Amino acid sequence: MKTYSDAAEEKFIEGYNCAQSVLFSFCEELGLDADTALKISCGFGGGMGRRGEVCGAVTGGVMVLGLKYGRGIKEQREQTYASYVKIRELFDRFSARHSTCLCRELLGGCNLATPEGQAYFKENDCLRLVCRPCVRDAAELVCDLLAEG
Repeated sequence: MKTYSDAAEEKFIEGYNCAQSVLFSFCEELGLDADTALKISCGFGGGMGRRGEVCGAVTGGVMVLGLKYGRGIKEQREQTYASYVKIRELFDRFSARHSTCLCRELLGGCNLATPEGQAYFKENDCLRLVCRPCVRDAAELVCDLLAEG
């Protein structure tokens, strides 16, 4: 049986970004259309449009937790606060494994928005050595948080 981490890693290997891969892996669980999930999460890769901000795998996880626990129409404000608890926990657990949630720090300071940064990314095999484990871990952590209720 394929895990969420397996599904996320598979999608990542297909060429989708980190945020897309994590959100996509939970589509069935959330009743979310795959195409919509991929489009919504597209801009969050590379730390949000290759800006090196919060890791896309983490933001994909934030989207999953928001869809599961977030406040919708006619729901109480407490729902927002409850989702914030889960989201902070995701950040804490991811940081405990990777020392940070910031894409640029995970990638050793590389700036993905520049040709030099993209060359560094390729030369140092960051896709396989950094991003792929981050995608797997984020999906695993989100799965754990969902299982905890």
